[in-house]
Amino acid sequence: MAIKALGYTIVETAKAEAWDSFLQDVVGMMKAENTADSANHYRIDDRPFRFRIENGSEEKLRAAGYEIDSRDALDALAARIGEAGQPMEWGSDADAQARTVDAFFRTNDPAGNGLEFFCGDSRDDVAFVSPAGVSGFVTGDMGMGHAVFSTPNFEETHEFYRNIVGFHDTDLPHFRFSPDPDDPGMRFAFMHADNTRHHSIALGEGPVPPSGCVHLMLEMETLVDVGRCHDRMRRAKVPESATLGKHTNDEMTGFYMETPSGFDLEIGCDGLMIDPASWKTTAHETISEWGHVWAWQEALKEAEAQEASE
Repeated sequence: MAIKALGYTIVETAKAEAWDSFLQDVVGMMKAENTADSANHYRIDDRPFRFRIENGSEEKLRAAGYEIDSRDALDALAARIGEAGQPMEWGSDADAQARTVDAFFRTNDPAGNGLEFFCGDSRDDVAFVSPAGVSGFVTGDMGMGHAVFSTPNFEETHEFYRNIVGFHDTDLPHFRFSPDPDDPGMRFAFMHADNTRHHSIALGEGPVPPSGCVHLMLEMETLVDVGRCHDRMRRAKVPESATLGKHTNDEMTGFYMETPSGFDLEIGCDGLMIDPASWKTTAHETISEWGHVWAWQEALKEAEAQEASE
């Protein structure tokens, strides 16, 4: 069995108009033709959609959808997940058609993060044209990007993705965010699918946020595209979650901003490509080579300054 790539994402929201403006005007995605239901689809390449925005009462990532290389492998994965005690539900033919796949099932990891696995992906001959002038997104065999989840039961969830689903470890760091020697830090697992993207999924040790996701990542073709997107973010007054910077492990240069549903979207370029067959797991000690000042760090500094002035 091979996990090919992250194929699509599904977001539930009561802020469809905000998402429409965010994805088209800020990120630069192309809105797809009307769907058969009330959902909105957005594309970044020759797949009919990469973001599916569904109307609902919650603000959260409902699922990250990963492609499996065959129907037999998909059936075997469904059986393993069921045997592991995780909920598993096959999607209807209508739902599969809405996702432009042959078949899929829904499940979640041991922390409750939403997942879908599918086979039989599709492409079309509709040219991608960004309304914001993005020259292109890096997809192809590497899929649309990556998803990052949080889990309080880190070891159990990591084992689920590695031993039951079949992702492979790329980088297993243990980050500490203060000089305090008693700081327990946080464990992370960056994991690759069977393609050259450094990671298609990642886990951080901590509580699951209400938004159901820490962040999603999209890779643009050039640094100019990333910089112009950063400008559009500022003009639209979208909250910046982390300033421009370069990650140590995947060498991605980019920034983070807050989506209308509360989780973050990373926009980057020039990510490291690996050989999935020969890669040896690393354990980097720093998150970033430079940059990436996080909004929570700035908020903490402001709170400390306010406390000192009182």
